[in-house]
Amino acid sequence: MPKQYTLCGRRIPRLGTRRIPLLLTILGLFALITLLSSTISTGFPSTTKTTQNLRTAAGRHFTATTANHPWLNKLNPFKAPAHPPRLRKSDTDGESVWYADWSWLRMPFSSAVTLDENRALLPPLKERVAVYCYYDGEDESRKKKGDGVLGEAEEAARKDAESELLLAWRRAWWAQGFKPVILGPAEAMNNPLYEELQKVEGIRLELKTDLMRWLAWENMGDGVLASYLVFPMGPHDDPLLAHIRRGEFPKLTRFRDFDDGLFVGSTGDVTAVIKRVMSGQGLAEAKDVITAAEANKESPFVLDDAPKALAYYSMAQVKALYVQVVEDMTVSYSRGLKSLTHLINAHLHTTWQSTFTDGITVAKPLPHHTTHLITPAYELAQRLAHCPESPIPDSCPPNRPTCRVCDDSKPMKVTIPSSYSDASTLYTIGTVPHPYTTSTLGYLRTELSIPWIRRDSPRDAWTTSLMSSLFPDSISTTPRLIRFKEAVASDEASITEATQEKGKGKGDNRSGTKGGASRSLWLPAEQPLPTDLDWHFGFILPAPATYVDQLAPNSKGTITIPALHSQKDGPLPTEADLALEPAILSRARAIVLPNSQKTTKPNPKGKTTTNTATTNPPEPHDLPPLPSKGDILLRNAIEAWNLADTEAWRFARAYLARKSVERAEWEAQEAKYGGGMGMEKGQREARPKTGTKKGTARIWDRWLD
Repeated sequence: MPKQYTLCGRRIPRLGTRRIPLLLTILGLFALITLLSSTISTGFPSTTKTTQNLRTAAGRHFTATTANHPWLNKLNPFKAPAHPPRLRKSDTDGESVWYADWSWLRMPFSSAVTLDENRALLPPLKERVAVYCYYDGEDESRKKKGDGVLGEAEEAARKDAESELLLAWRRAWWAQGFKPVILGPAEAMNNPLYEELQKVEGIRLELKTDLMRWLAWENMGDGVLASYLVFPMGPHDDPLLAHIRRGEFPKLTRFRDFDDGLFVGSTGDVTAVIKRVMSGQGLAEAKDVITAAEANKESPFVLDDAPKALAYYSMAQVKALYVQVVEDMTVSYSRGLKSLTHLINAHLHTTWQSTFTDGITVAKPLPHHTTHLITPAYELAQRLAHCPESPIPDSCPPNRPTCRVCDDSKPMKVTIPSSYSDASTLYTIGTVPHPYTTSTLGYLRTELSIPWIRRDSPRDAWTTSLMSSLFPDSISTTPRLIRFKEAVASDEASITEATQEKGKGKGDNRSGTKGGASRSLWLPAEQPLPTDLDWHFGFILPAPATYVDQLAPNSKGTITIPALHSQKDGPLPTEADLALEPAILSRARAIVLPNSQKTTKPNPKGKTTTNTATTNPPEPHDLPPLPSKGDILLRNAIEAWNLADTEAWRFARAYLARKSVERAEWEAQEAKYGGGMGMEKGQREARPKTGTKKGTARIWDRWLD
């Protein structure tokens, strides 16, 4: 007889077999609902800190994991299909295609917004604040030739020297994030106040010439009016440069010790000064606008301290500081002007070197078999660390009289770490490989297969290795990818608490540091170095260094072999392994970018192109065989297996291509004006000559457009 159970003296009825499944189902549903409700409301206690790190690592736009997150909505399989964003002509360069949107950090993978696997999501292109200078070639020639007339050869040399100086001026301001514009008499004559200026009687010639400069500025609008002898000579995050970059001009400002070399203001304030000068008294005695505007009246200018990040190479400064340049000008004006241009270029380079006191790092993730992969980046670092040629090697810029003089016996430090460091005192040059390149080089394999990819190939190995110093191993690749995008393209202050906690290395102070765009350069591994790097840095890069660096014991002449990584980053490669790398890398390039293997004709007549590759293609017999359909399928499979690495490669490649496209479009627009002054010599000579005869083209002025 079965045992009878009781509770408080009452008999407990037996539970039938048909009621047990129902009871278990009710208990299971109750436990599941309780678990889900507690997870959504409070989160798992053991993962609270990790979730917070993920949220802060991705920035302000990285929200908690909820069903309302826009990224999850993008992955909704029941959502109706939508057309991809419109593709503009300026959104492509060769095989690189991109789309600009404010959600570039909110969506770790671009395809969630672009709806295209090959289209990268980039940050919106910021509008550059215009920096104007006034140049009148005829007026300058009259000032320099005196009572005589320059010969044809001397006149051509003068124009070349002035054009080189204007080119250096444009290049330096462009690298700092501005849009340099050279104005001339055409802009001044287009101003309605120009007719009133012609009616003013008794005005001094020097004042009238200076007013032409102000009329040209007022005709263009807000911005900065600078002499072409004023150069940005300081860090990218200097407070004054950052303030001007925002485009806010509350008051018309000039600066102490700069005389009429630099003004910052709005159009309304500029117009008021011009009218005040033309309607004032003493026009026969005043030599410039400042003197006339401040005569017997309250000054319309706000006088600010001399800017620390700007250098004014006025003739007074040149005579006081650079005797060699003055001597060259005594011999020939064009010779002295070229000497001054070379001196300014050297000062720009040494100022850049002094900004990064801890030197240059050439990132080398997965260091075992990537020595030849980073060779172009390492050679570029050596050129940047090399001292530039200068007519006065031991001189300093006017705004930095106590600078550290560059010495090739103690070159700028170049290191090759296996991970990225976001210290503000380091400049990083990174080489971003396609995951196919990483897979073939990492295992020294020329043939891959789907089973090998699934079983033996690690996922997103490059991104994980690059950000290993900023994130622990338990963090997924999503915040690593977002941090990489910040390092490539962010100009804002870093607020990532996770990187502050996990950061390592000397001088690694991340609190309040700026974004990585001004402190790094990321190059696609499968493409040659861009031809416009001078515009990226703001100065002409020196020739490849010939000195032997302490980190490159294998340097011979102009051929530089990157130093091997430290043993703490893994085993050192053997000579046999190093010998295999070039062929494997060449084959990987052919498969990753098959269209780039086709030989292209050199650029005719020095015209500006948007292609970032060099104009000297390899010989046909040196090219690897074209990839087969199976190679392309394997490449696509590797891209699907390494989503983060593929996204990083496409992002860095598109960002670099867009910078070249932006500059090329600006160059093409500015080439219409000013007779080509300030352009590359080859481009200036290739321009059609002015005139209206048959077979010639007009050089358009801005007001005619």
